[in-house]
Amino acid sequence: MALKNSNVENLPPQVLRLVYKEVSALAADPPEGIKIFPSEEDITELHTAIEGPEGTPYAGGVFRMRLVLGKDFPAAPPRGYFLTKIFHPNVGHKGEICVNVLKRDWKAELGLRHVLLTIKCLLIHPNPESALNEEAGRLLLEDYKEYASRAHLLTEIHAMGGMSGAPQDPADGPQPKKHAGDPSKRVAGAGLAIMAAGANNSNNSSTSGTSSSNTNIVTKKKTDKKRALRRL
Repeated sequence: MALKNSNVENLPPQVLRLVYKEVSALAADPPEGIKIFPSEEDITELHTAIEGPEGTPYAGGVFRMRLVLGKDFPAAPPRGYFLTKIFHPNVGHKGEICVNVLKRDWKAELGLRHVLLTIKCLLIHPNPESALNEEAGRLLLEDYKEYASRAHLLTEIHAMGGMSGAPQDPADGPQPKKHAGDPSKRVAGAGLAIMAAGANNSNNSSTSGTSSSNTNIVTKKKTDKKRALRRL
């Protein structure tokens, strides 16, 4: 049974067979630096992981991506989305990818392998003329050092997860820092702080009480000494 939002039921059987064959071939022999995560439940959505090419601000990172095949595939190109947050002129804030092979240069015979390789090449040669991220496009043209610094920073923060493991759910966005937004953790933390404060107050009270007791003993001894001297 097709999943919600899947185009499996909208594609002709012969197209589905070709897609299954190509995805199987990609999984068995993926392009260099690209890993494929085929879905047995929905062949019209292909999850991948692309290594950041050496010599670019994305080097060392692994970028999760998905290709979605629409009901008109292969006459119409697939839609590409980065699931890993990336600072790149041709990637929008929601992860959408702008590249000619996914638009006017698309040909049905190109295939998914060509699409994946083109997107990887986009990490090496961004195209500021078709920028979805205008700030990244502007920096690429005017201040490459700042552009590279921003791109590398986001790579370090979001893309250093490695090539292994299951793909990120497309509904997932950038994850908050651990426990940062968890009310139960905040409550627990507050409780520990209150307990620590209580312990400190108790210790202070105890210390204060001890000091007061010591003062009383010293005063009593002085009084007793004066009384003894009077008797002499």
